Parts: sequence; C-alpha cells; structure tokens
Amino acid sequence: MVFSSLIFLFIFLVIHLVVYSLVKIEYRNAVLLVSSLLFYSWGGPQYLLLLVGDTFVSWLCALMVERAQTPQRKRLFLVMACVALLGVLGVFKYLDFILGNIGSLFGVPDLVIGIVLPIGISFYTFQLISYVVDVYRGEVHAQPAFWKLLLYSSLFHQCIAGPIVRYETVQDEIDNRHVSPTDVYYGVRRFCIGVAKKAVLANSCAAVADTLLPIGSEGVFTQVTTGYWLGMVFYMLQIYLDFSAYSDMAIGLGRMVGFHYLENFNYPYMAKSVQEFWRRWHISLSSFFRDYVYIPLGGSHCSKERYVRNIIVVWFLTGMWHGASWNYILWGLYFAAFLLLEKFVIRGRLPKVPAHMYALVVVLMGWVLFRFENFGEMGAALVGMIGLAGNGFTSLEVHTLFLQNIFLLVFCIIACTNLGKWLHHRLFVAAKRNDAALLVYSVLEAVTPPVLLILAAIALSGASYNPFIYFQF
Repeated sequence: MVFSSLIFLFIFLVIHLVVYSLVKIEYRNAVLLVSSLLFYSWGGPQYLLLLVGDTFVSWLCALMVERAQTPQRKRLFLVMACVALLGVLGVFKYLDFILGNIGSLFGVPDLVIGIVLPIGISFYTFQLISYVVDVYRGEVHAQPAFWKLLLYSSLFHQCIAGPIVRYETVQDEIDNRHVSPTDVYYGVRRFCIGVAKKAVLANSCAAVADTLLPIGSEGVFTQVTTGYWLGMVFYMLQIYLDFSAYSDMAIGLGRMVGFHYLENFNYPYMAKSVQEFWRRWHISLSSFFRDYVYIPLGGSHCSKERYVRNIIVVWFLTGMWHGASWNYILWGLYFAAFLLLEKFVIRGRLPKVPAHMYALVVVLMGWVLFRFENFGEMGAALVGMIGLAGNGFTSLEVHTLFLQNIFLLVFCIIACTNLGKWLHHRLFVAAKRNDAALLVYSVLEAVTPPVLLILAAIALSGASYNPFIYFQF
C-alpha cells in the first residue's frame, strides 16, 4: 500500500484517524503501532518479521551499549548492531547484484537467487543505525520499551518512503504529544498538497517522460534530440515532485497526530551549485551520511588527499544506497566529481545566473545516469542529447507532445520553486491588515485541502487523467 492509492486515502487512513481520535490518549500509541504494522505488512506479511527482528536487535544492543561499563564493551555492542543491520540490508538489497557481477566475470554462479527487496528496508535500517550510534555517543537515551522503539521504526508515515527520521527528533513526542486544531489543519493541508503533487503532477510528468524515453524499448535509441531533452526535463521534474510529495505526505501525517518531522526538501532546483543542491535535496539522507560517515572519516578537517577520499567514499555509498546497480554508483561518483570541482576549481566564482544554469545542467545530466540502469540506453540518451545519434533534431510527435503538455510543464516548473510559498506568505501578511485580503485568505485556506484531495482522487481513479490537457494550443 502507498499513500497515493484510493485504498489508503479513503479506507485505511480514514479508519486509522477515526479510531485514533476516539481512543483515550494513553492508547493512541498502541493504535499507531497497530496501524503501522498493518500498513507495512500489506506489501508482504513475511517482511514484517524482518522489521521486527532488526528493531529487536537494535533495541537490545542499544540497551547493552548504555549499560556497558567500558568503552570497549560499548563499541562491541555498537559493532554488533551495525553488522547485523547492514548484513541484513546487504543480503536483501545487494547479494543478487554481487553474485550477478561475479557470475559475469567468472561464469559462476550460473543462477542468480532473485531475492525480493523488502519495502522500506533502506529507510528503517538507516534509522535504526542512527539510533544505536546516537545512544553510543550519549546523544539519546536507550528506549527501555521495545514496542516504543518498534513504533519509531515502523511508523507508517515514513517507514516506506522517508524521510529518514532520527530518534532524537521524535523521542519526546512518542510519549508526550500535544495536538492543536492548527496542527491538524496544517497536517491535513500538507498531506493534501503532497498527494496532489504526486497524483496530478508527478504521475503526469512520468507519463510524458515514459512516452518519450521508454525504458527497455527501441524508442530510447530512435528518439530525436529535442525528444531526449524534453523527456529528461519531464523526468527531472517527476523525480523531484515524486520524492518531495512523499515527504510532504509524511510530514502532514505526522503533524496530524503531533509528530514534527524535519523538512526533507528545500526547493533544490533553485540551487546555484551542486553543493547547495545537496543541502536542499533529500536533506535527511545527506545529513545521515554527513553525521555518520563523512565526519567520522575526518570531514573537511584533514589533508587534501583524505578529503578527496572522504568525498568519494560518501558518494559511492550514496549511490549504492539508491539501488543495487552500477548506474547508481556512477551517479554518486558523478556528483562527487562535481563537488570536488567546486571545492578546488570553481570555488563559488560563478555569477548567480550562470551558476544556477550550471547547477541545473549538472543535475539534469545526473538524472540521465540515474534513470537508465542499462548502459546502452544511457549511452544512447547521452549521445542523443548532444545531437550525435543521427535521428534528427525534432519531430512532429515531440512538437505535438510539447504543445499538449506545455501548461503542465510550466506549472511543474513553478511548483519546483518557492513562488507559491512566497505568495501564500504575502497574502497572510496582507490578511492581517486588510479585511478583503483576510476574506480571500480564509476562503483559500478552507477550499485548498478538499480541492487538492478531489483532484488527486480523480487522477488516481483514472491513470490517464491530466487536468492540464484541457489548456493546450
């Protein structure tokens, strides 16, 4: 089950919120836990055992770390937890990849196992690692109640698609949450923005990108130059709108019941450098690698050679985290190269507009590496984008598709900026001084969530629905 499904929106979530609101405060964590376990087991009850097992190991090792009397014993239990968690992740996510590469090189084994990847395993594994490490560092206390740690690791708000929530962010709110009507409204509004962003915008962008650049099809090799560029621009928009939509929904769901998750995206396509892009993109993942890999390796307070090593290690792991395929590793190292280029060569000397254009182009080309696991398709797209594929510059099909989706394109570009947030704030400020502005603000605040939810429901009930198709040339 995913947030952007009718079953979740109108059955699971409704039942959960009704039951949650009706029970006494002392039973609400139990309702959250049961709902989270049901939600997670929807995609395969057998993987629930894996989640529970990883959480139990983390719970036990964290208690042992806190009770240990010597640094050596603390370190032992920390290592045990990390080895167990990363070992399970490695088997389920990377064993097939490793065996497949060994087979390609040496001819054995002949058969790849075909392990199914449990949903959300990368997210809850990193959350549990951060929990045990933070207990080891003395930054949080070990949770004495196993079921409360299980609630933290399995919260359906974020256990499948993030953000990666640190235990320190929610440790107090697990036991002490105070929900005001403002919290509920903000949570509902943020959730509706996220589900509409996913169902209406991201899915529509995906449809255009898949039409122009169909993976696993000859169409990738026969596309014209403008088709490659238009397809990748829509994919660039899709991947941000998709990822950020799930974070919006998670933050909204948490806020409805009193959890305050940190922001995970901060308009990354407004960045003026690759470094700034990664400060704005998937913030919870970037901060995880910064705090638990980069800084322990020495960060930037070391020799030039070690700094380069640290960057390469972090971005190799970042690529690996995104998927068990060489293109993701290449994608991670690609960004490592540009971060080093900015550190030692560019050094922030580009003017604002060229810097912004440079960052967008670098990120766009990076998404080419991210999209295509097949290196033949990736090469065809890269060659085609520079006009060397021999398929022509443009075509009637691409021209027509562009005109049909021009308003979608414009709206999605605007949605990737802070223009909407800025206009909302300006209206809020005006509403404090002007009765007419107050009326407009109040009406918009009242109708925005239901309108967005209706649009999302329509889009989800008909996969081909695109409201922008009615505004075309």
